[in-house]
Amino acid sequence: MHRVVVLCSFLALFGAAAPASAGFFGFFNDPDPRCYWCIRDAIYHDYKLIAHLEANPDIDDAVKGPQIVAARADIQRLRRLLSPVQDVRIEPCCYARPPLHIR
Repeated sequence: MHRVVVLCSFLALFGAAAPASAGFFGFFNDPDPRCYWCIRDAIYHDYKLIAHLEANPDIDDAVKGPQIVAARADIQRLRRLLSPVQDVRIEPCCYARPPLHIR
C-alpha cells in the first residue's frame, strides 16, 4: 500500500510540473511573428484600409492623408519581411518526367 501511495504522489507531482515545461515543446507558444499567412493578411488589411479611406468623401484629406501614407509604409515594410513562398510538393512536377516523342 505504501508503494501505491508513493507512486500516486510521484505521478501527481509530475502532472503538476508538466504544464510548466509544456512551452518548451512549442505547444503553447505564440505563433511565429514572421509567418507568411499572417503577413499576407496584414498587407490585405492595409490595402482595404487605404481603399476605404480613399473612397470615403466624409473624411477630410488632412486626416486621411497621413493614415494612407502610414499604411503604404507598413505595406512596404511587410513586403520586405516576406520571402518567396516555398511550395513543398510531395509529387514531382510534371516537367520532371522525360518528354514523350510522337513519330
